[in-house]
Amino acid sequence: MMRETRYEAIVIGAGMSGSWVAKELCDKGVKTLMLDRGPDVKHLKDYPTAGKYPWEYELRGAMSTSHTEANPIASRCYAYKDGATHFFAPDDAQPYIQMQPFDWIKGYQVGGKSLMWARQTQRWSQYDFSTPDTNEFGISWPIAYQDLAPWYSHVEEFIGISGEQDGLDVLPDGVFQPPKEITVVDKHLRHIVKENYKDRHVIYARCAHLTDPKEIHREQGRGQCQNRTICERGCPFGGYFSANSSTIPWALRTGNLTLRANSVVHSIVYDEATGKAEGVKVIDANSKEEKVYYADVVFLNAGSINSTAILLNSQSDRYPNGLGNDNGLLGKYCGFHNYRARISATCPGFEDKVVDGRSPTNVYMPRYVNLDKDKDGFKGAYGVAIYTARYRKQEIEAIGEDLVKDLMKDKNFHSWSIISMMMGETIPKETNSIALDPKAVDQYGIPLVQINIGYDENDEKMMEHFYHEWEKIYKLAGFTNVERIDTNQAPGLDIHEMGGARMGKDPKTSILNANNQLHAVDNVYVSDGACMTSTSYQNPSLTYMALAARAANHYMKSRV
Repeated sequence: MMRETRYEAIVIGAGMSGSWVAKELCDKGVKTLMLDRGPDVKHLKDYPTAGKYPWEYELRGAMSTSHTEANPIASRCYAYKDGATHFFAPDDAQPYIQMQPFDWIKGYQVGGKSLMWARQTQRWSQYDFSTPDTNEFGISWPIAYQDLAPWYSHVEEFIGISGEQDGLDVLPDGVFQPPKEITVVDKHLRHIVKENYKDRHVIYARCAHLTDPKEIHREQGRGQCQNRTICERGCPFGGYFSANSSTIPWALRTGNLTLRANSVVHSIVYDEATGKAEGVKVIDANSKEEKVYYADVVFLNAGSINSTAILLNSQSDRYPNGLGNDNGLLGKYCGFHNYRARISATCPGFEDKVVDGRSPTNVYMPRYVNLDKDKDGFKGAYGVAIYTARYRKQEIEAIGEDLVKDLMKDKNFHSWSIISMMMGETIPKETNSIALDPKAVDQYGIPLVQINIGYDENDEKMMEHFYHEWEKIYKLAGFTNVERIDTNQAPGLDIHEMGGARMGKDPKTSILNANNQLHAVDNVYVSDGACMTSTSYQNPSLTYMALAARAANHYMKSRV
């Protein structure tokens, strides 16, 4: 029986970062078990809506009132659309307790949220790792950019990222494929910013889409992005990176991976005699049967909140408050990204231009604030995602040939428009935390998660700085009808949960060391967003993948 449930490594979570751990381990011959709480999703086979046309949907892509009323949290996500809802966990799949409003968006299936992510991929820079020191908050990172740089390259080459070599120290270049075209308004904005600012740059937003597949991508069975812009349904071409089209099948082909779906992890089992983790307690999602799988090493990649919750629920005589939680900081210093602030405008002067075709990307402005100290009236950094478009008017009454003629006329388009979104760093605080409810449990008998995460005065100051600076930029660009927007959305809708088991140099102030190992139990690695010491502002998935690959390779070096 032990032989059947014994592996060298167990990876908890078959999503963005967990699949990278599995790939790295299996490539080196490590017999690995990967567990995921959701059902299996196989590339091509399990994308039921990927080829559907709008008229094949009963509501032509709109969501029914009954559906959104039943899922008020999930339905707030930009990608939660008819045709993609099956990749989002319904709100009642895992209830949680909101001590403050928090929209927890969950993708419970093999592949996780890699199936419907935004695919934006920016490296961190030396400034981002040092911001807690220069801006005087939190604790220092135990690693620097140069420690992660080779792993960024390792991941970028394998997954495929379109981008330009921008030569910016605030956003290091990577291994890129050719960029897609940007709009005429993007180009105008880039020119205006270059003319007026030395410290600000409008660049092509680096995106995990194949524009020129290499041999490594063809080996994965993936092809070029077709610009369909319905990525959240799953891409049958493998045009964008997902665990399902890339890292998981790659690991499976080695013969070293065993994948078990519908496996809800209850806790990590600690061996008092050895002082190490010996396995993982799992509950079958369908039968509710309990089972323990044993391994030499455990990698925790269930997503920031669930990874932290699993550690908190891994209690023993030695660790009554959660595995490795001697300092009582497990579940604290959580972070997210502040996406509330946006600013929109009309862009006159380009009435003779419209977009030909579609593109799944946009342009972007990297950080330009608080590089060496918090001199801008707040702590931390922000970047800006910029979207420009010219939309077709909907009030067209013609049909047949007259319709075609009308569609070709400029009068049937609105003016060009722009919207810029602040991507703000939040400051991890002890009060921003998650915990286990002492009484309420879910359908598996696992304590419900309490989430107590909110905005603060620093977030408001950052938003005001963004509004002020971008009103000036819009004026320089000649844009009109400028409008400040505060979405007032709850934390969590950014879908960038971070922290809870942060890395650090000192076991007294952190949970993990520089290699993503628990300080106190070194055969447990936490190699997803739970490890983040601070949040910076970039879309975090690329950093999670690089950290995961680095942690897996650290284990393989240590076992020799």
